[in-house]
Amino acid sequence: MSRRTVLITGASAGIGAAMARVYAAEGWDLILTARREAALDALADETRRIGANVTVLTADLAEPGAPEALVAQITARGLTVDGLVNNAGFSLTTGFLATKPEQHAGSIRVMLTAPVELSRLLLPGMVGRRFGRILNVASIAGLMPATGGDTLYGPIKSFLIKASQGLRLEMQGTGVHVTALCPGYTFTEFHDINGSRADVTSAYPAWMWMTAEAVARAGYDAVEANRPRVIPGWRNRLLSIIPKLLPNGVALSIIAGHARRLKRL
Repeated sequence: MSRRTVLITGASAGIGAAMARVYAAEGWDLILTARREAALDALADETRRIGANVTVLTADLAEPGAPEALVAQITARGLTVDGLVNNAGFSLTTGFLATKPEQHAGSIRVMLTAPVELSRLLLPGMVGRRFGRILNVASIAGLMPATGGDTLYGPIKSFLIKASQGLRLEMQGTGVHVTALCPGYTFTEFHDINGSRADVTSAYPAWMWMTAEAVARAGYDAVEANRPRVIPGWRNRLLSIIPKLLPNGVALSIIAGHARRLKRL
């Protein structure tokens, strides 16, 4: 059987890079995309040593039309996408009013619009071939009450979880699997980029954190098993349940305390 190919967005670091290593180890070829070409090239060299054929395509998914342009580049190279990992994302922790409208628009395009558009562009081919995998990297934040500071992040991730569930139902019987991956705190560059590294490190103990490698493995195994959602780590699964058992006002107060510890309110 010919090798499968997976497109991974936000592949230059963190969970995206870890997903590339997992897929390469499992015998998949890779299409890696992100904004940072040098980091992608280094990851491509690493995964080629595992035996993967790797294509690097730089793209900024915050730009309108980026998903269509990316798929056009893939098609022009004669590549077939059998798997899609919608991983690109970031959070804006300066507060809703202190964040520029174009930054809000960019975050929505990267984490909400791009996954929807890429899925819509690539799914017809997957359905036609009777094989496909879509792994949407959401967050435990999408299962928790909303918080201030990074006001849109949780709602966007909640959308991604629900959209994954609905799409999975539509794809039943087609050979296409759809899964939402909902990690908690993960050791990546994510918190360095949004400037919250010192705050989250001091606010939360080491036992609450997982490695990107463990999260990536959990995601890969879940989408192969066609599970609708996976929350890596029993502690994160417990944390996602507790707010649902509390009155809404109490849960929101707890989350507000979380935001204050991170200096977001």
